[in-house]
Amino acid sequence: MPLFINEPVARMPQPYARRWWALLVLCLSLLIAVMANTALTVAAPDMTGDLDLSSSELQWVIDAYTVPYAALMLLLGAMGDKWSRRGALVLGLVILAAGAGAGALADSPTGVIAARAVMGVGAAMIMPATLSLLAATFPREERAKAITLWAATSGVAIAAGPLIAGALLTDHGWASTFLIDIPVPVLAIVGAFVLVPPSKAGDQGSVDYVGGLLSVLWISALIYMIIEGPGFGWGTRPIAAAVVAAVGLAAFVAWELKHPRPVLDVRKFAHRGFSGANLAVTLFFLAVFGAFYFLTLHLQFVLAYDPLETGLRMLPLAGAVFVGSALTGVLTPRLGARVMVTAGMVGGTTALALMAATGSASTYGDFVPALIVLGLSLGFAVSPCTDAIMGAFPESELGVGGAVNDTSLELGGSLGIAVLGSILAGSYASGVEDGTAGGGLPPAALDQAQDSVGAGGGVARALGEQARRLAEQAAGAGSSPEAAALKAQSDELARNAGQLRHTVGAAFSDAVAHTSLVGAVILGVGTVVVAALLPGRRKAATTVTAASGDSDRAEEQPRPVERAAR
Repeated sequence: MPLFINEPVARMPQPYARRWWALLVLCLSLLIAVMANTALTVAAPDMTGDLDLSSSELQWVIDAYTVPYAALMLLLGAMGDKWSRRGALVLGLVILAAGAGAGALADSPTGVIAARAVMGVGAAMIMPATLSLLAATFPREERAKAITLWAATSGVAIAAGPLIAGALLTDHGWASTFLIDIPVPVLAIVGAFVLVPPSKAGDQGSVDYVGGLLSVLWISALIYMIIEGPGFGWGTRPIAAAVVAAVGLAAFVAWELKHPRPVLDVRKFAHRGFSGANLAVTLFFLAVFGAFYFLTLHLQFVLAYDPLETGLRMLPLAGAVFVGSALTGVLTPRLGARVMVTAGMVGGTTALALMAATGSASTYGDFVPALIVLGLSLGFAVSPCTDAIMGAFPESELGVGGAVNDTSLELGGSLGIAVLGSILAGSYASGVEDGTAGGGLPPAALDQAQDSVGAGGGVARALGEQARRLAEQAAGAGSSPEAAALKAQSDELARNAGQLRHTVGAAFSDAVAHTSLVGAVILGVGTVVVAALLPGRRKAATTVTAASGDSDRAEEQPRPVERAAR
């Protein structure tokens, strides 16, 4: 057997023998693409101090990955279908690793933001390629099981990113969280050539580049609006982005409806099952990423865990994802996708409701039930949705199908961090103002403390340090009137520092509870809508067949691997 697998999967007379090893490579590629995003949540405090990041710069260090990641997936997925799905995967891994190397060497906010954007371009190639290669490599009767493992990897990566980054930050600086994104992609590239068979669509004509570019335009403008508007105010730029997104979406839909071979057949969204699955993915990851964002902040800034301790405390989420994925693999064939997806969304709503019951006296143990329920729910819901979305596309459009699924996921995550993060910030700022009213805190210090929980803790530490220095000066001045004045100032600053420290923790805890309640309401309402949209077991097969047959682009004959499987 040759070292490198070069026979296209479509030419194989029977199912590819090493397909489960190939799945391992695809899951490893998925893992690093997701971890590259989530690992930064625990590295942000060190990076902020080292690079002196403003709140706006920190936001864009995180979100520079998100914009190209979400905006480019549809176009790059279609290009992968046309030219080479494995080639798209390998090129994406190369780009991600190159961006990570640049990020590790960067010494300015602009350099880190640019590196993160390059990494986002790589991830936009990796994500749809993993799903399209999975679907092309596995016969239909095994795809649901393979997608379940893929979805479980995605959920585990959310928790694994902070854990690995926290372990690195124990002895190394924030640059180490970029360096981990170099050896793993190299390993995945080697695995792709050795274990993953090449795949591309049959002759389907030229790629709809106009439709692809229009999708890039409206999705990037929408993500920009979501990031800028709630977080930094609805000024000229987010409003202009909203207009561009609306006009771009209208132009995209109009173009796709008249194009003979559109990059995405938007008529698929007329099918309830397809729309319901995409809506479920969007809403569920809105809840997951939003909760993940404010929970990691709470663990670090309120409960005072270091990055490694924070990552370790997210492990119940990862373990529960595995259990939920195993259960959905057994239960979905018996109960149907609608039951499992609805149960997952109900569980996600319950997890957020549990977080809404926490307060300033809550410990880590109070969050563990919510983490477990959220992980189980993630395992229940994501795999059936992904399977339904991929099943709506013919073999020639598997890359587009993966891109649609991943765009819904990333759009939900961006909404979760932006919308729930904005509610969190507003509630926290209000709580700090109320908690320090009448306490004599200088207005400048109050404004700074209201910026974020990290800034609030920094102000409290600065006031405490200033109080300590004044106390030392008072001690050196003996019993003079000057010493008494210094002592009085020191005592007042110490009281302000203690009050602010308590207020920051209490205000953020209350903000977490308030934001969780809002998230629970959003997801609860969405659960009702999704349950109404998703078809029952009897209609599911008909819905998938209709959605995948909207165009005449599906192959007239099944691929050899499918004929052999049947």
